[in-house]
Amino acid sequence: MDTESLNAVQALVLVYAPNLLLAIVTLVIGWSLIGFAMKMFVKGMEKKGMESTLRGFLHNLGNTLLKAMLLISVASMVGIETTSFIAVLGAAGLAIGLALQGSLSNFAGGVLILIFKPYKVGDVIQAQGEIGCVKEIQIFTTQLLTPDNKRIIIPNGPLANGNIANYSSEDKRRVDFVFGIGYGDCIDKARSVIKSVLDADQRIHKDTDAVIVVSELADSSVNFTVRVWADSGDYWGIYFDTTESVKKSFDAQGISIPFPQRDVHMHQQG
Repeated sequence: MDTESLNAVQALVLVYAPNLLLAIVTLVIGWSLIGFAMKMFVKGMEKKGMESTLRGFLHNLGNTLLKAMLLISVASMVGIETTSFIAVLGAAGLAIGLALQGSLSNFAGGVLILIFKPYKVGDVIQAQGEIGCVKEIQIFTTQLLTPDNKRIIIPNGPLANGNIANYSSEDKRRVDFVFGIGYGDCIDKARSVIKSVLDADQRIHKDTDAVIVVSELADSSVNFTVRVWADSGDYWGIYFDTTESVKKSFDAQGISIPFPQRDVHMHQQG
């Protein structure tokens, strides 16, 4: 190598070596700081009880974004032009966002669901015309298991923006019944029979008085509305058992449960 080339190499080294060394130091320290920051971030999310699915996703997203920003900064330190590169990334991000608009809506809905927790795994909910037990909450979809053992997958976007009925969020629920008796039966006797059935069921809360009222004089029956409170897990057991017990008790006491009927009168014209 001649003297002129050697001088040129030395000049390049003198110009770029400090920046290259600084860039390497920045990369090493920055990489370590990002790792430490993300660990602290995950611990903070764990303390707040955030869902593991959301924790993992936010960790990966934040880790990727911070490291990408670090690499771009390091590249600019050694003289690499990054403006065009950033513009290309921005345009690509916009195009991907428009193409995945529906998926991004489901992603945003999943984040909101995991943060605000309108329901959790194991809850029974009704949403988007479906009812079932929540089996899994993913970042894009929620999976329900219906009472007849069908797995329903619902996008999180409509879930987050629609009405959700959560049947498991409260410890107790009100159980409502309607019982009809004939117009010829005694109202007080029927009320006493219903009350005895309710008193015999230990699952029904006794700290709140049961409501047993005549609510309607229907076409074929006098209807009682009955309301009691119970633990949420006992709802259906009480509903089915009480319906059967009231029917048997009415039969035993000679109280009729009428069915719709119509009287037809025939007139003979002479």
